[in-house]
Amino acid sequence: MGRSVWTVLLLGLLLLGQPASHADSPAPPIVSRCVLDGTVDAGSRAYLVDCVRRAHEAGHQALLVRLDTPGGELESTRDIVRAFLGAPIPVLVWVGPSGARAGSAGVFITLASHLAAMAPGTNIGAAHPVVGLTGQDPEDAGGKEMARKIENDAVAFVESIARQRGRNVEWAIRAVRQSESVPAEKALALHVIEHVAPSQEAFLEWAHGRSVTVGDSPVTLRTANAQLVELHPSFSQRFLHALAQPAVVYILFLLAGLGIAVELTHPGLIAPGLLGVVCLVLALLASSALPVRTGAIVLMLFGIALLVAELFVTSGLLGAAGLGLLVLGGVFLVDRFDPDWFLDSPLRVPLRTMLPTAVFVAGAAVFLAFRAAETRRKPQLAGDAGLVGEMGQVLDSVSPSGGEVFVHGERWAAVSSSPLPAGARVVVRRVEGLTLFVDEVKS
Repeated sequence: MGRSVWTVLLLGLLLLGQPASHADSPAPPIVSRCVLDGTVDAGSRAYLVDCVRRAHEAGHQALLVRLDTPGGELESTRDIVRAFLGAPIPVLVWVGPSGARAGSAGVFITLASHLAAMAPGTNIGAAHPVVGLTGQDPEDAGGKEMARKIENDAVAFVESIARQRGRNVEWAIRAVRQSESVPAEKALALHVIEHVAPSQEAFLEWAHGRSVTVGDSPVTLRTANAQLVELHPSFSQRFLHALAQPAVVYILFLLAGLGIAVELTHPGLIAPGLLGVVCLVLALLASSALPVRTGAIVLMLFGIALLVAELFVTSGLLGAAGLGLLVLGGVFLVDRFDPDWFLDSPLRVPLRTMLPTAVFVAGAAVFLAFRAAETRRKPQLAGDAGLVGEMGQVLDSVSPSGGEVFVHGERWAAVSSSPLPAGARVVVRRVEGLTLFVDEVKS
C-alpha cells in the first residue's frame, strides 16, 4: 500500500516537470498590411483611412503600409496624415521595394507614421507644392503673394508632423521649400526615417520590442514573426484610384470632346452628348488629384474640333493638324514631375497609350469624313426630292386633270401629260406639294 502511494507521487512530480505543450504556446502576433501604389487621390485616401479603422477593430498589433508614390492631392494627403497621427494603433510605413519612392505627398505620409523604414535603392523628398488643375508653381499661377501663402501653409503642415513624430524638422522644411530629395541611407543619417530594411519582414523583425507613443500612452511593438493580414480596397476605392491616372484622364477628355462635338453637329442623338458629359465629369474628378495643365486640355479640345471640322471640309489638313494637337496635348497634360517624358512615369501619359488613342480618334474622323463625302454625292432619298425618279403604278386612270398612283409604298395624287390607264408603269418627274407629275414607262 505504501509503495503504491510513493509511485503515484513520483508520477505526479514527473508530470509537473514536463514542458508546456505546443497548444499552450502564445499565438503569433497579427499585423495588418495595406499598399499605397500610385498617386495620392480620393480613392487611396478612403482606402488608407479605412485601413486604420479596420486594423484597430480587428485588434491587430499594428498597421504596416507599403508605400510607393510620386505624390498627389494635398487635401487627400491631409486626411491620411490626420488618420495616422490620431491612429489608435501603431502605424508603420515601409517605402519599397527597391526603386520605389515617397515623393511629394509621400513625404508627409511617411513622416506621419510611428516608425518608418525604406528599402535600399529608394528615395524620399521633393514635396514642393503645385497648384490644382494647372499644375504650375504657385508663383507662376497666382503671383508671389499666392506662392508665399501656399508654400508657408505646406511648410507649417510638414513641420508640425515632423515635430510630433520627433523627426528632422529642418530637412522636412527643405523638402518643401527646396524640393530636396534623398536616398534611403541619407534619410536614415538625417533621422528622416528610423531604419533601412530590404523587406517588410526585416522591418517588422527590427521593430519588435521597440516602444512608440500611441495617443498619450507608450506601446511596445510585438511584430517578430508576425502574420500579415492583407487589407484590400473596396470596389469604389479601387475605381476612384484607377481614375486618377494620366492615361485615363487623357482618354476621358478625348471621349468627352468627341461625344459633345458629335451631339452639337447632330442634335437629337442624345447618347453621344450624354456619354460626353459623363466622361467630362469623370475626367475633371480624376484630374483634381493630378497637376494637369489647362493649356494641354485646350490643345486637346481644339484638336477634336479640327477633326470634327474635317467631317465637313475633307481637306486632310484639318485632320492632320487635329491629330498633332491631340498628341501635343497628351505630352503636356501632366506637369513636370519627371523631366524625361519619354519614360513610362506614373505621372505621364505613356506613349503606348497616347499615340494609338490619338491615331484611332483621327482614323475614326477620317473614316466619317469619307463616308460623309460619299453621302453628299448620292442623290437625296428623303423628302420631295427623294421621290423624283421613283417607279410606281397607276391605281386609277391618270390624265392631265388628275388620278392616283402607288409610289414608294404610298398612294399619291398624280397628273400626266397624256391619259394613262390603271396598271400602267410610271416614273415620277417632279413633285409639287402633294401632287406627283408622272410619265409612262415604255416597256
